[in-house]
Amino acid sequence: MLIVSQNLTNYDVNLPDDVIYRINLAWINDLETLKNIIEKHQNHKIFIDLPKNRTKPPNNKYSMEQITPILETYDNIKYFAISNVDSHEILTEFLEYLPKNIVAIPKIESPLGVKNIKEITNSLGNEKIVMLDHDDLYSSMLKSKDDPKNFQIYVQSLIDFCNNNDVTLLRTVGVMFADTEKRVSDYVN
Repeated sequence: MLIVSQNLTNYDVNLPDDVIYRINLAWINDLETLKNIIEKHQNHKIFIDLPKNRTKPPNNKYSMEQITPILETYDNIKYFAISNVDSHEILTEFLEYLPKNIVAIPKIESPLGVKNIKEITNSLGNEKIVMLDHDDLYSSMLKSKDDPKNFQIYVQSLIDFCNNNDVTLLRTVGVMFADTEKRVSDYVN
C-alpha cells in the first residue's frame, strides 16, 4: 500500500497507477476544494485524513455531518484516517458516520494510543489498518514528561502488535520539500 499526498500531482513525478492519494483536511480551506480534488483524481483511490484536536496551523476543521455527504457521494474514497485516537471510544464516535465501503484508520499519536492498540483495533472492521505519527508520538511523550528513551519501545511495541495480529501499520517514509510553493493563505486559515 503506497499512500502519497495528492499534492505530488502538481509536480512532474511518476507515480505507480495503484498509488493512493492522501488528502489532509487540515490543508483544505473549503469543502468545494475537497470535492474538486476528489473529482480530479476520480481514477485513484482516495485516503482522507481528518485532523482532530490539531493545534498547529493550518487548522481547518470540519464536522462529520459536513463530511459524510461527500463520503457517500464519491466511490473513490476508500480510507478515512482519524487523528489522535487514544481509545476505542474516540474511534467509535466516528465509525457511525462512515459508509461501509470506507476503511476507518485510527492514527496513533500518543503512548496511550499505543497502550490501547488492542481495544482500538478490536473496534475496526475486517480490514485492520492503523497509522503511526512518529513526530506527534514523540511530542506527546515530551508534553507528558515521558522519558524520550521510551520512544523506540513504544514504536517497537506497536510494530510487534501489528505483526502478530494481522494489522497493517502505516508509517511515514520520507517527506518532499519544494522551493516552488508560493501560497501563504493555505497554511494559516
